[in-house]
Amino acid sequence: MRPKLGLLLAATSLAGALLAAAPALAAEHNWKMQTEWGGGPLMELGAKAFAERVKLLTDGRVEVQVLPVGTLAKGLESRTAVANGVAEACHTWIGYDWGKDKTTVLFGGFSGSMDSERMLHWIYEGGGLELWRQFNEEKFNVVSMPLFARTAEAFLHSRKPVKTMDDLKGLKLRTAGAWLEISKSLGAASVTTPGPETYPMLERGAIDATEWGTLYENISMGFHKIAKYVIIPGVHQPSAPFELCVNKAAWAKLSDRDKKMVEMAAKQVTIESWMRVGAEDAKALKFFREQGNEIIELSPEVQKATKDMSVKWADEQAKANPWFKKVWESQRAFEKLWENASSYRNVRY
Repeated sequence: MRPKLGLLLAATSLAGALLAAAPALAAEHNWKMQTEWGGGPLMELGAKAFAERVKLLTDGRVEVQVLPVGTLAKGLESRTAVANGVAEACHTWIGYDWGKDKTTVLFGGFSGSMDSERMLHWIYEGGGLELWRQFNEEKFNVVSMPLFARTAEAFLHSRKPVKTMDDLKGLKLRTAGAWLEISKSLGAASVTTPGPETYPMLERGAIDATEWGTLYENISMGFHKIAKYVIIPGVHQPSAPFELCVNKAAWAKLSDRDKKMVEMAAKQVTIESWMRVGAEDAKALKFFREQGNEIIELSPEVQKATKDMSVKWADEQAKANPWFKKVWESQRAFEKLWENASSYRNVRY
């Protein structure tokens, strides 16, 4: 070996060793992110995936500690914890706060919403994101944006068969958001609970049925073990964008570049989670059949009645709530724009 080459290689090895031994640079911003989840796809494909992406895109300047439901705040109260500075961020579903302002269900999806493809196009290309940010800043004093998106949910995992309008009457079901109110109009006996309480309630018969997530997401929840029937499609939730909320003071401390990186990470995770969930949903029905579950498709009567009743419900809300009216009109106009989209987007074979 030539002397100069040997010295060069030795110097390179020494530099590598020193670099490896050097402590990692401390993050400039350490965020605690309260979630509403104890695990499952929302935690893995949503909250944790976001934390990893943010660290990568900001070169480690922003580090997010992901916390399970109940760590810093009670279930369904993570947005309040962020607004009050108890946590720098949270991962939640905006529709949980529908009791404070029913406009939240328009962003989070409800039984009158567009399907998930149309919803995502409305958010990112139809003005939805701007409305989402403005609404959250005005009503909840947080910085907010979508983080994670579902395809249509499963309608129910049920201990009783459900297919017709009559089957819904008196059915004790767990749900959330606007469907809590609308399903009661259909005759159901509906209640709402935080996610972790749902399984034990279904297991002991305190409820007859539950909705939660998509077919794929519900595998990890284990409902198929205690409820024989899987009811589709999810007329109560054709789409379900989730969200990231950030404390305004924590957000203000970020550089403009890192704000863009956080926004980019949230958008990437939202699109990627939507595609992953969609791909896994296609496999899930086979799984449930293999587990001995019976798949039931809701009658067309129920599906049409649900949409019609939901649109009527939303029209009524819009009369008394200016924010609801603004968002609902934007969504309805976008849905009208896309009403013939299948004619040029889908090929019939």
